[in-house]
Amino acid sequence: MKFSDGYWLLRPGVEAAYPAEVHDVVEGPDSVVVYAPVQHVRHRGDLLKGPLVTVELAAPMADVIGVRITHFAGEADRGPHFEVAGGEPGGKVSSDDGGVVLTSGDLSARVSLDEWRVDFAAGGEVLTSSAVKGMGFLTLDGRHYVRDQLSLGVGDFVYGLGERFGPLVRNGQEVDIWNADAGTTSEQAYKNIPFYLTNAGYGVFVNHPGRVSFEVASEVTSRVQFSVEGQSLEYFLIHGPTPKDILRRYTELTGRPVLPPAWSFGLWLSTSFTTDYDEQTVTGFIDGMAERDLPLSVFHFDCFWMRELHWCDFEWDPRTFPDPAGMLARLKARGLRISVWINPYIAQRSPLFAEAVAGGYLLRRTNGDVWQWDKWQPGMALVDFTNPAARAWYASKLDSLLDQGVDCFKTDFGERIPTDVVYHDGSDPQRMHNYYTFLYNQTVFEVLRKRGQAVVFARSATAGSQRFPVHWGGDCESTYEAMAESLRGGLSLGMSGFGFWSHDIGGFEGTPSPALFKRWIAFGLLSSHSRLHGSHSYRVPWLFDEESVDVLRRYSKLKAQLMPYLEQAARQAVSEGVPMMRAMVLEFPDDPACTHLERQYMLGGSLLVAPVFSDDGEVEYYVPEGEWTDLLTGQAVWGPRWIRDRRGFLEMPILVRPNTILPVGAVDSRPDYDYADGVTLRIYGLGEGTQVTPVGDTVFVTHRRGDDVRIETTAPPPSWRILLAGVTEVDAVTGGTVQSTSDGVTVRSDGGVISLRVIE
Repeated sequence: MKFSDGYWLLRPGVEAAYPAEVHDVVEGPDSVVVYAPVQHVRHRGDLLKGPLVTVELAAPMADVIGVRITHFAGEADRGPHFEVAGGEPGGKVSSDDGGVVLTSGDLSARVSLDEWRVDFAAGGEVLTSSAVKGMGFLTLDGRHYVRDQLSLGVGDFVYGLGERFGPLVRNGQEVDIWNADAGTTSEQAYKNIPFYLTNAGYGVFVNHPGRVSFEVASEVTSRVQFSVEGQSLEYFLIHGPTPKDILRRYTELTGRPVLPPAWSFGLWLSTSFTTDYDEQTVTGFIDGMAERDLPLSVFHFDCFWMRELHWCDFEWDPRTFPDPAGMLARLKARGLRISVWINPYIAQRSPLFAEAVAGGYLLRRTNGDVWQWDKWQPGMALVDFTNPAARAWYASKLDSLLDQGVDCFKTDFGERIPTDVVYHDGSDPQRMHNYYTFLYNQTVFEVLRKRGQAVVFARSATAGSQRFPVHWGGDCESTYEAMAESLRGGLSLGMSGFGFWSHDIGGFEGTPSPALFKRWIAFGLLSSHSRLHGSHSYRVPWLFDEESVDVLRRYSKLKAQLMPYLEQAARQAVSEGVPMMRAMVLEFPDDPACTHLERQYMLGGSLLVAPVFSDDGEVEYYVPEGEWTDLLTGQAVWGPRWIRDRRGFLEMPILVRPNTILPVGAVDSRPDYDYADGVTLRIYGLGEGTQVTPVGDTVFVTHRRGDDVRIETTAPPPSWRILLAGVTEVDAVTGGTVQSTSDGVTVRSDGGVISLRVIE
């Protein structure tokens, strides 16, 4: 939201008040409260009028400083609030010439006692500042807003703010944090997160669940502005110094995901949306996958598993699925997991509608009527998840499906939440618009967790929703442009604290060409989670061409073999908040060539993936410094350099980072198996020192000193081996049997230790 009209003027109707100087400071043991009038005080008469800006600084955890700006403190607090954790408060208050300083870890905030200014610094350098006419109160058309503006230096770039489908770098963009069901083609987004990080050593989380308006170097080209309607604004400035460090601290504040079950990393196949299907259709798809040796982990039933006009009643359509319990038992006997579609809405035709009205489980209008409209489902209403009884009622319907054999839910929708409603707990409808999805997905996720491991396939999200994986990118078109915008959205979401992400392989709207489908398959299987799903057309590969079958087989088997490595990356997302799919700048923040890269990514810390966005296979990608190795061809690639290449459908560029120990599993038919048994530790450009490689419950430790290499484990699996990629000769081998291959030298272990000398 813009308030100014260029450099000199405000927009018509805008009135502004900015802190001019510090009047007094109240220092606590680990906090500071600053009182600042909006005019310079020349005499006592200047103290008889306001506003008076109250700025509170606190340190909820090390390297994080909270800032709260308040005008009228008597504003009613109706909630909801983000669930923000705090560590041990570690703030320290001090003074210097002309300023008061709050220090938290390596981060400090200094309020100038002269001309108004707040500097945030670390390592002896100012990271960003709120300067004159940055912080303030503004009114427009009778509405009151609070804002702050933080400076951007030359070369400072901004990322995050949720799953956004435009350019990855946010500079120059206006972003409203307001969830919308709008596809992937516009500035609107399903997952709006009021958090951004920079390449300048800090990130900012605005602690407000409602609409937050960001002007990222757009209203003022050298500042990021954020504003909210109301009487107060709170944000946390989070120090890194690296982007990964910022994500670690942000997710420590707002929550981290639990580890999704291993089976969820395999291939999901859907009925698609408006296609015709019954048990015979489903069985035919699954038989076709098995006959073609295509690994399949999860079968998903989309909306029409229920009767039309009844969404949701949580009852199988008896015309197409007369024996749901028997069908699910037959599918599960084939080793499959089952997913079904749900949403948080109850159609008027659903038999649950009257039950929900009687129980008071639905959102109501201010006059007491149930809120209804005719979009999506005629007469549909929304479950009020602020009502504990409504949550329990909704959860009981899901429990019944789990009893039948369902394993997980696609938690669709949750974006178009009305604001002309009354909530059971009195929550502010404006603040609940974005927050609704948190309560919805939390309700579903908790039902699943009570049964063991949990995973959902969620479309909408807000800050903290990363605790309930997985999220997918929503309704994209079947075009290369949509494939690219989906990748941008996923990388942006990863920069917003989300560890796991997926997308509809081949696109949702429309039917992809065979070439596009094959390119998207490769990208989809090298994502954290992988799903074949469409709108009005099926996504089984043999309906496109036989080569699509070959491509799906290659990449689904490759992903299964990479599961020992992918589990490492998944566990890092759980323990540190670092996403599995990483924008290049997240992994290489000191390489300026990576700043704007958005058509390639790192999958975990060691695999560079460059999807191909063309029929003819032309692809251009950047390789950072060092000797990388193409995983599929074995070719060495030296960086830093740009590469322009032409790749077949079976040869998407996947490069292994130098000094990588890549554990590759022995099973290619499923994602859930004993990763250590039969594992191959593929060693690429091993550097000096020691590396620890966890593989399932087994830990391998690799040492290199000069040409001598030693790999050991105290709990050796029945079978394991190493592959020294690109190495042609070794000697002094103990603990295993040597074999030379086209990829390098293999040593098959006969115990818990392999040692050798590399001959360069």
